[in-house]
Amino acid sequence: MEWKLKKFNELNCEEIYNILKLRTEVFIVEQECPYQDADGKDQKSLHLYLEDNGEIIAYSRILPKGVSYDKASIGRIIVKKEHRGKGLSRKMILTAINYIEEILKETEIKIQAQAYLFDFYGSLGFEGISEEYLEDNIPHIDMLYKK
Repeated sequence: MEWKLKKFNELNCEEIYNILKLRTEVFIVEQECPYQDADGKDQKSLHLYLEDNGEIIAYSRILPKGVSYDKASIGRIIVKKEHRGKGLSRKMILTAINYIEEILKETEIKIQAQAYLFDFYGSLGFEGISEEYLEDNIPHIDMLYKK
């Protein structure tokens, strides 16, 4: 298994379908959160994912500065349910941070973290910068990483 990182226009139809399928499976069905996933930001993002036998099992998107915030961002962070607890999220976030620092030359990364993952993101260098709030009826907190 190898991490892949592609711009939107480098993704083929099958990859786009599998990414959207996984995002729907986790964020809309598993978390019971109806929201507009296709938000117009995918075309401006980089897509980081891990495949196992042709199935995407971990995914996140890297949003360059100016797409969501005045800082680079990482979003839509997912690990397929049966692959959780194996350190894939940590590897994925560290890969994304490295790309943002080394390729995009950014020193700050802002994320909207689900509140229950506050300690996880904290262990990767993110610090809370907001009070807890509801986003699509799920508690979130804004967090910032500084190199």
